[in-house]
Amino acid sequence: MTRVDFYSNAEPKLQVACQLIAKAIQQLSRVVVYIPEEDTARSFDRLLWTYHAIGFVPHCMTDHPLATETPVVIARGDVELPHYQVILNLHVDSPPSFSRFDRLIELVGAADDDRESARSRYRFYRDRGYEIRHHDLSGSRA
Repeated sequence: MTRVDFYSNAEPKLQVACQLIAKAIQQLSRVVVYIPEEDTARSFDRLLWTYHAIGFVPHCMTDHPLATETPVVIARGDVELPHYQVILNLHVDSPPSFSRFDRLIELVGAADDDRESARSRYRFYRDRGYEIRHHDLSGSRA
């Protein structure tokens, strides 16, 4: 069953996502980043290229020919994915087909609307019996 990890006080949210992804690939995990909004997906793609001053996070979009060989892929929809280890959700709703993954990462920012949508997702997972872990980032970095 999918393990669900909620990271609260994840600000700035996209930077925290980069940190968690970098940590995951250091542990040899493969990550799908779920971002249905095209503008946000493109911005996040650019951010991953510049995240480390002396390196980069190898990634591509799911439709790229090298997606099956790349440790991080950005998915804009529920498409055929190259792997099912970790999915990081950057959308207000639960990602479709998240239960295929070993682990789901949910980031919760400081904004009230972000917290409210995260509470809804939390209840959704809890009511279906998923193991949920909570990590408060208010005093530390990912």
